[in-house]
Amino acid sequence: MSNAISPRKILVTSALPYANGSIHLGHLVEYIQTDIWVRFQKMQGNTVHYVCADDTHGTPIMLRAEKEGITPEALIEAVHKEHSADFKDFLVEFDNYYSTNSEENKQLSQGIYKALKANGKIATKTIEQYFDPVKNMFLPDRFIKGECPKCHAKDQYGDNCEVCGATYSPTDLINPFSAVSGAAPVRKETEHYFFKLSECESFLKEWTRSGTLQGEAANKMGEWFENGLNDWDISRDAPYFGFEIPDAPGKYFYVWLDAPIGYMASFKNLCEKQGLNFDEYWQKDSKTELYHFIGKDILYFHALFWPATLEFSGHRKPTQIFAHGFLTVNGEKMSKSRGTFITARSYLDYIKNPEYLRYYYAAKLNSTMEDIDLNLEDFVARVNSDLVGKYINIASRTAGFVLNNFNGILAEKLPAVEVFNQANKFLADEGTLANLNSSNQLNSLIPTIGTTSGHTPFDLFSVFLEVSDTIKACYESRDYSKAIREIMILADLANQYVAQEEPWKLAKLVGSEAKLLEVCSVSINLFRLLTLYLRPVLPKLASEVEGFLNIPKLRWSEITIPLVSHKINSYKHLITRIEMKQIEAMTEANKENLQATPAPQAHSEQRHAAHQQNEVKAETAEAEYISIDDFTKVDLRIAKIVNAEHVEGAEKLLKLSLDIGEEKPRQVFAGIKSAYDPETLKGRLTVMVANLAPRKMKFGLSEGMVLAASDERGGPFILSPDSGAQAGMKVK
Repeated sequence: MSNAISPRKILVTSALPYANGSIHLGHLVEYIQTDIWVRFQKMQGNTVHYVCADDTHGTPIMLRAEKEGITPEALIEAVHKEHSADFKDFLVEFDNYYSTNSEENKQLSQGIYKALKANGKIATKTIEQYFDPVKNMFLPDRFIKGECPKCHAKDQYGDNCEVCGATYSPTDLINPFSAVSGAAPVRKETEHYFFKLSECESFLKEWTRSGTLQGEAANKMGEWFENGLNDWDISRDAPYFGFEIPDAPGKYFYVWLDAPIGYMASFKNLCEKQGLNFDEYWQKDSKTELYHFIGKDILYFHALFWPATLEFSGHRKPTQIFAHGFLTVNGEKMSKSRGTFITARSYLDYIKNPEYLRYYYAAKLNSTMEDIDLNLEDFVARVNSDLVGKYINIASRTAGFVLNNFNGILAEKLPAVEVFNQANKFLADEGTLANLNSSNQLNSLIPTIGTTSGHTPFDLFSVFLEVSDTIKACYESRDYSKAIREIMILADLANQYVAQEEPWKLAKLVGSEAKLLEVCSVSINLFRLLTLYLRPVLPKLASEVEGFLNIPKLRWSEITIPLVSHKINSYKHLITRIEMKQIEAMTEANKENLQATPAPQAHSEQRHAAHQQNEVKAETAEAEYISIDDFTKVDLRIAKIVNAEHVEGAEKLLKLSLDIGEEKPRQVFAGIKSAYDPETLKGRLTVMVANLAPRKMKFGLSEGMVLAASDERGGPFILSPDSGAQAGMKVK
């Protein structure tokens, strides 16, 4: 086993949370994941700086501040305090948590812009946008609403319909209006500044395939190259909360220009505080390491726009970008109506202990972009089983005997605890115990005392040490779930040893004092190793254990040194079980009665990136191709309209009862009232989307969508199958 440490200089960032809302459990997937990795690296003796900041610019910040009657600066200051407190209480230990609205960021953003301009990578172009004549401002896409040009749903955003999922340009909306003032917007020309991303395509194709991205992320970025990259609009018109573009009065950097530069600004602020060399980490030929942890929704910005910006402004690029998936709760998107859209603060109010969530996330996370699920019942069961029933149980069953019978002093030497050479079988795969998958196998590793004759012994303490390299590799590669599995197998082994030796019986046997001390000393030392392995995940609990064990902060380099002739301190209960009633109280407190729950949609940043790259193709959007995989995701069924009726209070909706061959008919609300008398629909066959997520409306639950055709020539016209079709048949 190798314990050699090669000190590294590492700069780590997490994506910047937007200063327009609270931190929620979905956000914490990223920050907990990053914090675990950073703490692990620091335990290896590496020099690591972990920085982040609030993303503070943009129209939403400006408008919210105006609504609240305060300045944007006052708003972002208040949010910064809230975010900082949430991160601190979840034990996310930034070396610097800053703001993009800083002098450092302004200087860096303007300097990078000037470098890009000098390098011929900035151009200007006159474009046409919607303008609010009341507020006297150009409107971002999400601040324009109107009727969807595809399905004619009302009150839809300017870039995406939440009913049918269509994407389009704001100018495609029917009867558009400003979400800010309610006024009808007018089209107005304006000059914008563009970063020539199209000229960076060759560099980016090579860079995205250089090992800096996960394979699946590189493949995703490859899709952007298929039709060629468009230039990137990096400017916004006044009024706008942000940094003004040099020599361009009334023009401001779009938030995604200065947001990633916020990583650099936060680190520069840290350098000023601690006397660090900024250029050592950011100059073009830097030998240090730079890692970005981000959600997969902002891959476009970090894997295309950001490296191109750095390359052509004379700075180093990231060593690697680590993208992760989204969080679901109980298998579904977080929901206010179900009480599963849970803020960080709400969790702390009801569950109290942040390390329970840190542990559960770690047990789910790996190095891929897969989404992870927070199953609340499984969360309770796993925490209670693993942390209380396995890990802490080792100390609680043995510490008292050392304190009461031996004045808290451990044995002078650590006796070998022999296990069968079967252990070698489970350690053969690069030191892993992952193949150990049954209780019988587990039992066989620790034989009954006196039955080891004829077998080559393998010391239990050595087993714990041997697995350390595997656990280290798991942390390094961010495969935390495998690390947790390995650690919990070790915890099972330790508990089996304690159960076999029965120290509670030894304490009552005259003449068994030496054996009792040996058993307890081995157990305490195994507990120490488990604590070291879990320290990146459970830093607060580990600190409390260090206090109990009377040892300094655990470091990986000291792993092989056992505690012998060592005095431990008094033991107190370290953690308590979670009760389901806490979960129930938390979800109930987070419930919000909504008239409608939006259907699942692409993340706003994904939509924005897609719109940015495809806006020049808006006129031919309807002719764009999809893959067969995309098509097969849609479950189209023949549906018989069993009943149809008017919906009281609804101008365009009919309530349909649809038979698709299931036990009971589906209820669907369809916007076809203008074209159909309900009585004429009864008994007809049509086509519906059967796997569309149910949508809670104020009139009831809509369990699908009926397909209909319409354009400027008329409609809607519901689709009808040919004769012979039967209710429930799949449309292929």
